[in-house]
This record gives sequence, C-alpha cells and structure tokens, in this order.
Amino acid sequence: MTQPAHASRSSDPSQTGLRPDLIAGLTAAAVVLPKAMAYATVAGLPVSVGLYTAFVPMVVYALLGTSRVLSVSSTTTLAILVATQLAMAVPDGDSGRLITATATLTALTGVLLVAASVLRLGFVANFISAPVLTGFKAGIGLVIALDQVPKLLGIHINKEGFLLDVLSVAQHLPESSVITLAIGGAALALLAAMRSKLHRDQGGSEKWIG
Repeated sequence: MTQPAHASRSSDPSQTGLRPDLIAGLTAAAVVLPKAMAYATVAGLPVSVGLYTAFVPMVVYALLGTSRVLSVSSTTTLAILVATQLAMAVPDGDSGRLITATATLTALTGVLLVAASVLRLGFVANFISAPVLTGFKAGIGLVIALDQVPKLLGIHINKEGFLLDVLSVAQHLPESSVITLAIGGAALALLAAMRSKLHRDQGGSEKWIG
C-alpha cells in the first residue's frame, strides 16, 4: 500500500534544515522589535532600550528557561508599571538617572523572580480573581490609548495623571498638527481596512469549507 507523501517525511528536527527556524525567527522579529521599541517610549525610555529588552531576555531564557511556548518579551503592562516607578524614582526625567533606575529595577525584579521560583510561589497567582485582572487590563488599555493620542495629534503634554492628561489633551487640541493627524488617521484607516478584509476572507473560507 502506498503511503501518503507527508507520512514519508522525517519528523526529526535535525533533518528538516534551518529554513523553518529562520522563517519563524524573522517573523517573530518583525513583530517583537517594533513592539519592544514602542513599549520603551511608553515607559519613558530611549528606543534603544526596547531593542535590549527584545534580545537579552530571549538569550537568557533560551539558556535557563524550561518552557518552549512561553512568550518572553516586554508587554504593555510592564511598560506602564516601569513608567510609574521611574516617574517616582526620577521625577526630573534625567536620561542618565533613568537608565540607572531601570537597570536597578530590572535586577531587583530578577532577584524576586528567582526567589519566587525557588520557593514555588506560583500558586499565589491563583488568588487573583478574573474581575480584578479584567479591570486591570482595561485600565492599562485606556492609559496606553491616551498616551498615544498626543502623538497622533502632534502635540506635547506634561503627564500628571490620567484625568489631568485628558484635560491637557483637550486644552491642546487647537495646537494639533494637521499633517501629523492626517498621516496617523490614514494609517489607522489602513489598519482597519486590512483587518476588515482579513475577517471577510476568513469568513469566506469557513463558508467554503463548510
């Protein structure tokens, strides 16, 4: 009996070559690198710091980590938390002190995570209820969205808190840059159109399959 073509292929990763790994790596880099640089700006840090957070954790976890499916990179939540702590530690926003404070915060966080791993404290996360997590994520989303509005409008505001920032954006609306707003609006419209087309294509495929 003739076997299917896919059945004769070797499942040994060593015989599949580097092409799948290269494609996966380039795809992940295309997504992770821009996000990491954007999260650095959210945290009030130079864009170059985002590149470090995209590379260094990957290398460290590849050597020390135990999960093959865990996503290791910066997130919106981490960016907001870091920004909050840096604002308290370096209120004047000095770039040199910001880098020092960030390195110190990173080292302390690493020590705490190692200690939590040794003491098997992962079960503590089970005590955080779903409504708390939902509210926290919603709040993070609002803060991130508000943080991008001045950039979309081409204005600058002094960050003093969520509600005060909303008022500051409203007060600076007459100063908006038409060119910046047009470019940002066009980019958002393009993203919305691409997402809508993707959903239509997926819906059509599902109907065809069914």
